[in-house]
Amino acid sequence: MSILKGVGVALVTPFNEDLSVDFDSLTKLVEYNIDNGTNYLVVLGTTAEAATLSDDEKKQVIEHIIKVNNKRLPLVLGIGGNNTLEVKKQIEETDLSAFEAVLSVSPYYNKPNQEGLYQHYKVLASTGKKIIIYNVPSRTGQNIDADTTIRLAKEFPNLFMIKEAAPNILQYFDILRKKPEGFALVSGDDEYTLPVTLAGGNGVISVIGQGYPKEFSTMVQLALDGKVKEAYEIHNKLVDITRLIFAEGNPCGIKVILAEMGIIKNYLRLPLVPASEGLYAKIKAEMATI
Repeated sequence: MSILKGVGVALVTPFNEDLSVDFDSLTKLVEYNIDNGTNYLVVLGTTAEAATLSDDEKKQVIEHIIKVNNKRLPLVLGIGGNNTLEVKKQIEETDLSAFEAVLSVSPYYNKPNQEGLYQHYKVLASTGKKIIIYNVPSRTGQNIDADTTIRLAKEFPNLFMIKEAAPNILQYFDILRKKPEGFALVSGDDEYTLPVTLAGGNGVISVIGQGYPKEFSTMVQLALDGKVKEAYEIHNKLVDITRLIFAEGNPCGIKVILAEMGIIKNYLRLPLVPASEGLYAKIKAEMATI
């Protein structure tokens, strides 16, 4: 699965003023990323506000992205939840023929222990589908420990990758040191992308990357090529804008950038709201320096 290497972007879902899905803007976003070096696209992740999309809207978004992409970039589909058997059912019943893999977030709210997390992914692995484990404790309320990830990686080859977004970068390094051959790690934290890639990671599934695909994909490729100084020059240029877009939650910040670029309109669905005037001004000012 080395095809999922470099920069994957977790696409936002653009909305119109009436909060219907803005498919014209979604087309622009996909084309912008294809034209500017993004390596693969992640559909219906957290950044897509998938929790606020109806089943029909999710189906329409999936079909639209598949059509616009037209097999130009690999695709990954987000299917996750905190009802293990329901997630298994969705994975089994979804047509995944257009997708390289499923990105499945660990169960949120329930706060299972490490054995529960292991058993959850064991059930998902039984589908036989290629699955990317997604650890994001800030959203789920529970961390998948490195030892649990390694246990899963060794026992279930179709759990072939983890999108790691733990707040402790040492956890990334522990996984990279101990993982079996063939198991990959990508950063789920934009600011950790460069050090994690240099340490042996496969790049990132990124939020900021869809706003600056050329810069971010160049940085990651430089890292994969071992060109550390050049990669850090780009990293340092993007640190402030990366921090700003998460200041009031995701995806309100990246939607400011994409709106300022004329790619989408700046609308979100409740309970998320657009960036405050103050944050909007800071992001706009920082964009002028890049």
